[in-house]
Amino acid sequence: MLDIKLFRTDPEAVKAAVARRGDDTAAVDRVVELDARLRAVGTERDDVRSEINSLSKQVGQLHRDGKGDEAAELQARSRELGGREGVLAEEAELLQDKLRDELLHIANMPADDAPDGLTEDDNVVVRVEHLQDDYADHQKVPHWEIGEELGILDVDRAVRMSGSMFAMYRGAGAHLLSALINYGLDRNRDAFEQVRPPTVVKTDTMIGTGHLPKFADDAYHLERDDLWAIPTAEVPLTSLVAGEVLDAADLPMRLMAHTTCYRREAGSAGRDTRGLLRVHEFDKVELYSFCTPEQAQDMHMEILERAEQAIRDLGLAHRVLDLACGDISGAGARTFDIEVFAPGADRWLEVSSVSWCSTYQARRANIRFRRSGEKGTEFVHSLNGSGLAVPRVWAGIVETFRQVDGSVRIPDVLQPYMGGLTEIPVPA
Repeated sequence: MLDIKLFRTDPEAVKAAVARRGDDTAAVDRVVELDARLRAVGTERDDVRSEINSLSKQVGQLHRDGKGDEAAELQARSRELGGREGVLAEEAELLQDKLRDELLHIANMPADDAPDGLTEDDNVVVRVEHLQDDYADHQKVPHWEIGEELGILDVDRAVRMSGSMFAMYRGAGAHLLSALINYGLDRNRDAFEQVRPPTVVKTDTMIGTGHLPKFADDAYHLERDDLWAIPTAEVPLTSLVAGEVLDAADLPMRLMAHTTCYRREAGSAGRDTRGLLRVHEFDKVELYSFCTPEQAQDMHMEILERAEQAIRDLGLAHRVLDLACGDISGAGARTFDIEVFAPGADRWLEVSSVSWCSTYQARRANIRFRRSGEKGTEFVHSLNGSGLAVPRVWAGIVETFRQVDGSVRIPDVLQPYMGGLTEIPVPA
């Protein structure tokens, strides 16, 4: 959530930020108008309350002085004002709810150095690594065909169980999945505390990251219990310290979590839905940090480097993109994406988004910190990134390391997690 003070002091700057994303600037005008009305109503309500309190004191004194008639007149006036106070209080509460709703729908302000542009075509390629000049024919087979041939990916049965855009890993394919998870966790244990949070959360928890109310259509809602299946571990990790005041000496706080994630992918029917390109359920290792404003830039680069190094050590061709303003998620101020090239699918697959969210999420979840020797508090900055998102990395490995005989070589860094298996062989 953006600071309401920005709308009061510099609404044009907020409009400019909203416009950089391609969003409707009329929302800023609505916030400014609602805030002005709320403050006016609040001032009148407080004045009425003050007058009621003053009359109450006068009535008491008049009773003590034996002036009952005069006291009765003031009591009548006080009751009249009490009715007005009730009307004003109700109006203020309604305005407050409307204002909060408007603020919750406005995305974060993009960083000044985020590239301008409204679509993914405007994203800036920062670097490309390991991309081959040409891939051999045996590598140009899509992973869903390889998975079926080797018996390691069973999409048909998963669809029978759960519907379209679900997948099931089997045998060495399931082993490869768990290997990637453990690989993603182990390489970050030196600095990040592992957390295993719940994967269904309350509505307020989803609001805290900005996934609600704006992206409700993309989330799975368990209506009977009013709980939401998390789309990413970023959601519960943000709320780990919701409502708390952290000590600046304890920052940056580094957290990581492996969870299953759920996304409805609304509007994606018939688009990139084969194999593991776009699925409703997937495993991911998330890296997360709370920090001070001064630490945010270095932490952003640290999470990006850790995420990219994991892909680099797997030997996968990849590129890093600096996302244009219109392609950044609602909570992000600056985002770098890591994409792996899948030669069989013949496309770049996003495997990690590393985002700096400034104070946007901290304001929603009310997470502050206090500097040593200072009385006041400040909102923390939050950052997140996929340390390793399994499905598309799995796809990239299966396609990139497919051998001439149809087997798949296991990258060296994953072999310690594969129980001595160095390749996934072709069934006899």
